[in-house]
Amino acid sequence: MLSGINTAATTQTVQQAAAQTQAAETVLSSDFETFLKMLTVQVQNQDPLNPVDSTEYATQLATFSSVEQQVLTNDLLRNLGATLGGNALGEASRWIGMEGLVRAPVAFAGQPVYVRPDYAIGSDRAELVVRTSDGTEAIRYDLSVNEESIVWGGYLDDGSQMPSGIYSFHVESYDGDTLIGTSMAQVYSRIDEVRNDNGTIMVQLSDGTEIRSDEIGGLRSPAV
Repeated sequence: MLSGINTAATTQTVQQAAAQTQAAETVLSSDFETFLKMLTVQVQNQDPLNPVDSTEYATQLATFSSVEQQVLTNDLLRNLGATLGGNALGEASRWIGMEGLVRAPVAFAGQPVYVRPDYAIGSDRAELVVRTSDGTEAIRYDLSVNEESIVWGGYLDDGSQMPSGIYSFHVESYDGDTLIGTSMAQVYSRIDEVRNDNGTIMVQLSDGTEIRSDEIGGLRSPAV
């Protein structure tokens, strides 16, 4: 159903661009006919003892023709952009329901969250800090700088599970006891929507965050 909606949107965009081109061509045709009529009247009413130089006529015609070609070229480029934008949206629509690797908060509802931490150069240990949607620290864990991925189940030290909500993951890198860097970790978040925003493909994630499609570092099928 979503693919159908996206296809309809693409078709509508292309049809609108085609209608604009047709309207522009109609105006150009009308203006060109008006120009020829004015040129004919000018020839008929010129002073026979001081006729207008034929070179001037040719210059006027060439100038108008150049403008006409430029407008048509602009319309062609606009149509091409609309078609490419529609194709990009159609391709991105396949991402809906998949999980994208992003630096953004993620919606947690009891299912594991897959985290890919980054470590500052020169660090010998790290801590993963989990924060709630308002930025409050919920819990932190010790990390080895050799860990490339983490599966976070949302469990507290007493074994209970944290409530459903929006959480973000931050990596604090240390050299001994000195903090040398902090970064938001990448997580896999479900893609709920894609849309074309003036030529830019925007992706809405599970927590409601919107990012550009080129900010997604990876895609995968939903984890079971």
